[in-house]
Amino acid sequence: MALPAPGLDPWSLLGLFLFQLLLPFPPPTTAEAGGQGPVPRVRYSAGDRRRALSLFQQKDLRDFDMLLLSDDGNTLFVGAREAILALNIQEPGVPRLHNRIPWPASDRKKNECAFKRKSNETQCFNFIRVLVSFNATHLYTCGTFAFSPVCTFIELKDSTLMPILEANVMEGKGQSPFNPVHKHTAVLVDGMLYSGTMNNFLGSEPILIRTLGHPVLKTDNFLNWLQADASFVAAIPSTQVVYFFFEETANEFDFFERLHTSRVARVCKNDVGGEKLLQKKWTTFLKAQLLCAQPGQLPFNIIRHAVLWPAGSSGVSHVYAVFTSQWQMGGTQSSAVCAFSLTDIERVFEGKFKELNKETSHWTTYMGSETSPRPGSCSVSPSSDKALTFMKDHFLMDEPVVGRPLLVKSGVEYTQLAVETAPDVEGNRHVIMYLGTTTGLLHKAVVSSNGSAYLVEEIQLYPAPEPVRNLQLAPTQGAVFAGFSGGVLRVPRANCNIYETCVDCVLARDPHCAWDPESRTCSLLPTPIPSTWKQDVERGNPGWACATGPVGRSHQPQSRPQIIKEVLAVANSILELPCPHLSALASYHWSHRAAAIPEASSTVYNGSLLLLLREGAGGLYQCWATEHGFSYPVVSYWVDSQEQPLALDPELAGIPRERMEAPLTRMAGGAALAAQRSYWPHFLTVTVLLALVLSGALIFLLASPLGALRARGKVQGCGTLPLPPGEKAPLSKEQPLKPPKEHRTSASDVDADNNHLGTEVP
Repeated sequence: MALPAPGLDPWSLLGLFLFQLLLPFPPPTTAEAGGQGPVPRVRYSAGDRRRALSLFQQKDLRDFDMLLLSDDGNTLFVGAREAILALNIQEPGVPRLHNRIPWPASDRKKNECAFKRKSNETQCFNFIRVLVSFNATHLYTCGTFAFSPVCTFIELKDSTLMPILEANVMEGKGQSPFNPVHKHTAVLVDGMLYSGTMNNFLGSEPILIRTLGHPVLKTDNFLNWLQADASFVAAIPSTQVVYFFFEETANEFDFFERLHTSRVARVCKNDVGGEKLLQKKWTTFLKAQLLCAQPGQLPFNIIRHAVLWPAGSSGVSHVYAVFTSQWQMGGTQSSAVCAFSLTDIERVFEGKFKELNKETSHWTTYMGSETSPRPGSCSVSPSSDKALTFMKDHFLMDEPVVGRPLLVKSGVEYTQLAVETAPDVEGNRHVIMYLGTTTGLLHKAVVSSNGSAYLVEEIQLYPAPEPVRNLQLAPTQGAVFAGFSGGVLRVPRANCNIYETCVDCVLARDPHCAWDPESRTCSLLPTPIPSTWKQDVERGNPGWACATGPVGRSHQPQSRPQIIKEVLAVANSILELPCPHLSALASYHWSHRAAAIPEASSTVYNGSLLLLLREGAGGLYQCWATEHGFSYPVVSYWVDSQEQPLALDPELAGIPRERMEAPLTRMAGGAALAAQRSYWPHFLTVTVLLALVLSGALIFLLASPLGALRARGKVQGCGTLPLPPGEKAPLSKEQPLKPPKEHRTSASDVDADNNHLGTEVP
């Protein structure tokens, strides 16, 4: 520890002593938010002005659950509680309400709902659960209607919603759930609606049904094709089939506890049902297990959402799905994103079947012969009775569909997913995923060429934690819309202007952002892409992308700071030099004149440098960040003393300078001590703890001899103490005393003044 400079008054000496005393204390550490897995490079809290969001809300509306983008991409249709809205999203900023139509549940249905012991404050309403585009002039929508599902068509005139006519409202059982909390899914294909939901009031009868066409087909409830707790999350059409993604209890495994599993089911679009067997039932229903797991780890067995991304340059379409697990991994909940190739899904449905051995109640691989055409195939004519009999019991595939984990992260539960691709400056396309969580976070993830995903940013959408209900991409508007209980948020899909330097822009590895050398700004990548713009999505190497000349060490951009902040300080004062942490992926360190900072007169606390300004302590201080093996100065300070100004360094000539007033504490000249604000809590804590320890030690030292003397006095009969009422003094001093008890003393062994002679020793 360095000695303080001579000639200081007592207050200055005390201040210097306290500063030196606090130097060895390490800064408080905080657990990394988000747990294990990829860390978002940049985080934005709710209301952060660096990440501008636009909120649409209406005071009399709640539960903005369903989002539908119009064909031209200029209108966003929203299904809220007892209302449907049309929002104009052509202009940036807050979506503008074009018009809205009410669709409340009738008073009679609300009274019936309340009579069935459902809440008339949270449940007995009409929650919109299906909102699809039927054609250019109509939407089709369904709602819970106070636990009595109904559906209707809504006419459109120039994106304006026409009022709902009572005569056009029809029963929606099987298309919308009764209970608004039950999962559901629906997709419109070739004018027919394919739905997966609960088909009864109790929520114990799952169903896959096709309506709005002929014939109406559904799953057979008596054949146990679906478990009673099936929970549907997505319906995805393909060329000849429609895939349903859901989660249910697995009955093909012998397990001690109730095991959940994720499924993909398949039905053919041209299925017309059986003639004698399986009339008005699916004759092509098959299902298989979805497996999303890391090698050697427990699987993520609960699917939450799934979307299809069509074939790109590879020619293979993929289903991206988010999963959670019924097991706590590492003491916290975890989520994963897996990609499933449609080719792999089709191959599994062309493979072997499972069958139930009714004697042992075990599921085994079916090894028998198959009829032709293959049972469950999309044959044009109705299948034979033999094939239909086979399909009744052989609806489960033997092999699971194995997915490729792209992202695994603990500490979050993903609920919603939206996927798009974006090109980089070299023309390569990158998959970008937007992930909503149960606590209102939005993660932007990019899938790299090696198949793993990294997180570009994390946005807290709203202050109070609540789930993201829905995500809708609007590519022409460059935005993602998020629905939640209180409204709809417009989130620009990139925030390029926050990256002020080429180094920061390239390190962000955001395919939407690139550095423009002419304007010296980080901007959205335009179309067509200029050849001079800089970007490196795969490697994130600013040393190459931001080089000012031929690639080489002498041209790398980290050698000189772009701006220097001048700080004029007073000798013998504590100076705080902040270091903004632009990236959560970087490590930070300080340097002084291209060397390590002097430990005897400085310390780093929460990233800031606390400097005791002494003789020779001025000059250039830089906070450096190291990311992807690349180091660069985040901020540069020139610290100067009012009493002994330093000569300017010739190597820093020509760099712009900015005068700055840094927080400091004057200790010389008899000024009162005002310790740096970040250290007050720690100083007070240490002082109080030290005082408590010394007080406790003093009491112990004083109490121990006093207790021993009192105990000796009582045993030897010293002292005269009054007896309790009702007792008499002994008649004679020669009266024999009672024999001593054993060393064990109980609470009843009390002397005359009701004081314990000792404590019980076990």
